[in-house]
Amino acid sequence: MTQETSSGGFKAMARELVQPFIDLGKTSRALFGINVTSMLEGLTYFGVLTLLAIFFNEAMGLDDPTAGRTVGILTAGITIAMMFLGATVDWIGIRKALLISLALMAVGRAVVTVSPQLGAPGAWASAHWIALLGILFIVLGYGIYQPALYAGVKMFTGPKTAAMGYAMLYALMNLGGFLPGIISPPLRKAVGIPGVFWFYVAVTVGEIVLIWFIMSRTAVEKAKREAAAEWSTAASEGADAPESSDDMAGMTLVQRLVYYLKHFPFTDLRFMYFIFILIPVQTLFAHNWLTIPLYTSRAFDGVVAENFEFFSNLNPILIFFLTPMVAALTAKRNTYTMMIAGTFVMASPTFILALGPRFETLMAYLVIMSIGEAMWQPRFLQWVAEIAPKNMTGIYMGIGQFPWFLTKVVTAMYSGWFLMKYCPADTPPAALNTETMWFIYGLIAIVSPVGLVVARRWMMKGFRQAA
Repeated sequence: MTQETSSGGFKAMARELVQPFIDLGKTSRALFGINVTSMLEGLTYFGVLTLLAIFFNEAMGLDDPTAGRTVGILTAGITIAMMFLGATVDWIGIRKALLISLALMAVGRAVVTVSPQLGAPGAWASAHWIALLGILFIVLGYGIYQPALYAGVKMFTGPKTAAMGYAMLYALMNLGGFLPGIISPPLRKAVGIPGVFWFYVAVTVGEIVLIWFIMSRTAVEKAKREAAAEWSTAASEGADAPESSDDMAGMTLVQRLVYYLKHFPFTDLRFMYFIFILIPVQTLFAHNWLTIPLYTSRAFDGVVAENFEFFSNLNPILIFFLTPMVAALTAKRNTYTMMIAGTFVMASPTFILALGPRFETLMAYLVIMSIGEAMWQPRFLQWVAEIAPKNMTGIYMGIGQFPWFLTKVVTAMYSGWFLMKYCPADTPPAALNTETMWFIYGLIAIVSPVGLVVARRWMMKGFRQAA
């Protein structure tokens, strides 16, 4: 190979990597609003989640299993809410859905923060029930919020920006999820966990203001027209475009409900297997807030223990950098192949933690797991959004996320027990047995890539691909 040929190949690769970012940078004000709220909500959601189990321990006197289950009610409730409230986005519009959902979440987070002052401590005592009321508001809000984000990306992007649009949305949410690792430790030391929670309430209110002004009705309509024009041009050149016909135009409310029930993909066995086989590897996501914060604060000494929020939220910043690059380099790769490779890369490093709680094993796990996540998670979300018929993106996102509900419920049910048995509080790090805990978690996670490999021939026969 000549030097000139090598140089040309390098320039082509660099252009392929950079061009999607350039195209995305030219997109609409409405999509910019989607990305801004995604990052800020990542900050708020993961910031609260990292401290929530500890907040229930300290402020309400809940034990680990009860605290874990209460956090599980929040995380699992959000996912099940998407199934029932995702259609709200399709019916009332993206802008209104975002404003309503953020208002509900602001109220809910405020109620959770003040719950210890309004009731008696203890499991299922009055303060616990008040906190659950706040969690209900958050669940209702987030059940509308996330489907609205992906419906917005689908609506505001064209053929050149769709893949990178989904990747950037996921990356920016994870960037927001990393920021608590920097913001939370000094804030927590200064004003305590309730003070940190009030900060996140203020951020949520700020999101409402930003959506109101950035995603104005005019900006939304302009973005829709521009994206539709891009898809129309691409279709005239022979490219595949999203479904453009509006099958629900002129339907009554009852007719719409019948239409939704008729088009639920529950009868598609390949689709159902595809989303459910991902549950084992997705337990690692739940362990990011159910296990990693307590593991790093109990099994380590020194810098890691004192700044456990930073290490608990290191995965999101890695995802922020990795996801767009992986999306640019693998955009033409087969979805199913990427799912197998990504889930295997994500599950495998769990066994590294089984070697013991050392700084190098923790960092190796976080880095390799994040690479695997960047390989498959955005592609899965994009696939679900793009196969959805017009006006059904919200409900499809809810159905596609249903296994998350089971993952969060099941993981929350056993994570507290594993912590009590293998990583209990008030125990010297040398006396813990976290190696066994992580080895078992590794065996669970590796089921996903194995299941995808076993079913590959059946899945690829008639398997639906996103455009």
